[in-house]
Amino acid sequence: MTNKVSKSVEGNLNRAGRPKGTPNKATAKAREAFANFVDANSERMQEWLESIASDPKHGPKVAFDCLMAVSEYHVPKLARTEVVGDAKAPQRMVVSWKKS
Repeated sequence: MTNKVSKSVEGNLNRAGRPKGTPNKATAKAREAFANFVDANSERMQEWLESIASDPKHGPKVAFDCLMAVSEYHVPKLARTEVVGDAKAPQRMVVSWKKS
């Protein structure tokens, strides 16, 4: 008897690589560098955003858009999830506390 694994199953096996979800080194270094930049310049960023918001050509919306663009590199986006139930048997959420 042979122990063959189908190609589709074999492709899902990660024998020598890094674990799933692990960012590559370049991405991790770039995020760390960006985080250090934001931390080191937080006071200056406040001044920059105030100057953009007070400029009649740009306004507060552009300042907010700048802040959001910067935050995308520092704070990961969360994926939206939707929980859909059956119309005849709707989902119920029950919250309880463990008695000690």
